[in-house]
Amino acid sequence: MTVTRFAPSPNGPLHLGHAYAAVVAHDLAREGDGTFRLRIEDIDGARSRPEFVEEFLRDLEWLGLGWDGEVAFQSHRLASYAQAGERLKAMGLLYPCRCTRAEIAAAATAMGPDGPVYPGTCRHREVDPEGAAWRLDVTRAMEIAGPLEWMDERAGPQAATPQVFGDVVLLRKDLPASYHLAATLDDAADGITLVTRGMDLFPASHVHRLLQALLELPVPVWHHHGLLVEADGRKLAKRRGSPSLGDRRRAGEDGRAIADALRAGRFPAGISLSQALDTGT
Repeated sequence: MTVTRFAPSPNGPLHLGHAYAAVVAHDLAREGDGTFRLRIEDIDGARSRPEFVEEFLRDLEWLGLGWDGEVAFQSHRLASYAQAGERLKAMGLLYPCRCTRAEIAAAATAMGPDGPVYPGTCRHREVDPEGAAWRLDVTRAMEIAGPLEWMDERAGPQAATPQVFGDVVLLRKDLPASYHLAATLDDAADGITLVTRGMDLFPASHVHRLLQALLELPVPVWHHHGLLVEADGRKLAKRRGSPSLGDRRRAGEDGRAIADALRAGRFPAGISLSQALDTGT
């Protein structure tokens, strides 16, 4: 049975791009007589605002997208992130880092999916762990895990190459966990069999496949869909003021008609399958 999820962050209202992501996840679950779960990724400190959660629920109902079971909240799962972090530390795979973004940019010799690739500055240093971020020693982790593959429904089989990110942060100094760690653990906890998300997150799946191997988690199939874009080709984004679903709903627009238009491929500006878009949300 197919189990999918829609996992928005309550740091701003949903827009049409979120609606498309929700429709894709919902419909893929329903096609296989499966389960569509809703998860709120609410561990982003002061940026997470509970009032947006109620808006999200109303928006999904307005679109005609019903979810199964109780809504899950990342903020209820902090212990699982800490436990996974301690397990990886015990394996000798995490190390503390105090490098700033400016220091990383100045020392980096390569660019990765998230920008300058961390050059491993703190990997062999004595660093005070108090208040530091913790990075994954990706080279050593791959030596332990061995060659890994993962499957995308649209792109086919993929050889995992998390090295393109460098040593990613898994435990942040300002948050309980990074997106990489939290999303991977949550998908396993929720029994997700098909991870649906935008093409901008395609590279992240290489890191998530490695974490699944290290933490002995089940391996789902992935489905990376296109991203709705604005007229100038940039991804729809909360921070750029893309019209919200809540505003459309309160203006009396027909949410089910909007969902049907997205299913039919009728997008206001267009859609992109590129991984190299401005990824602000």
